[in-house]
Amino acid sequence: MNLNGIKITWLGHATFLLVTPGGKNLILDPWITSNPATPADKKKIDKLDYMLISHGHSDHFADAVDLAKKHNPKVAGMYELCTFLQKKGAKQIAPMNKGGTQQVGDIKVSMVNAHHSNTIDDDGSSVPGGEPCGFVIEFENGVKLYHAGDTCAFSDMQLIGELYKPDVALLPIGDYYTMDPKAAAVAVRMLGVNHVIPMHYGTFPTLTGTPAALREALQTLGLSEVEMIEMKPGQTI
Repeated sequence: MNLNGIKITWLGHATFLLVTPGGKNLILDPWITSNPATPADKKKIDKLDYMLISHGHSDHFADAVDLAKKHNPKVAGMYELCTFLQKKGAKQIAPMNKGGTQQVGDIKVSMVNAHHSNTIDDDGSSVPGGEPCGFVIEFENGVKLYHAGDTCAFSDMQLIGELYKPDVALLPIGDYYTMDPKAAAVAVRMLGVNHVIPMHYGTFPTLTGTPAALREALQTLGLSEVEMIEMKPGQTI
């Protein structure tokens, strides 16, 4: 997979730190401090320009407020989630909704559908966070990355592939709360991507899906040409 200057670091679960070709830092679904999969030497973020959040569950959102206050990144996400963060001290919000595309610094962000639930833990109270979503990120070099957030497989993934043509997909495979490897392989087929990075697995015992099972499912569907990239937490590609 040729990323043309993009760096992708998996911080465990669904959290990724991306570096754009222009040197900007972007975090996706920030859960670091209490994330058991995040290596100790990766729990501190020194610089952050953009933050994208798929939904408000703590395993995708727990560090969002602290990072927003510390680094003042531009935050893109569902309207309700962004306005919640603004009330908590985020100064640069870029609220949007599904089907919309906006320029966030040197990246273009499109919000797409996801099938899941979405609430935010606010000091012990559960508050609505709007709907869950996924993102297609287009970098200045033309590479497009799809982060599915938490979701099952759904037939409109074919539309995501047709409309946005992502090059690489970050897909949950853990089962129980999201799709399993077999469903993720079907998602790959619908999206038409040639590269897939599995995520949201192995963090807890209930998340039983594995990259090996995804590789087998891809072969069963005749998608052996798809590159399945198994990353380790803390690894950068």
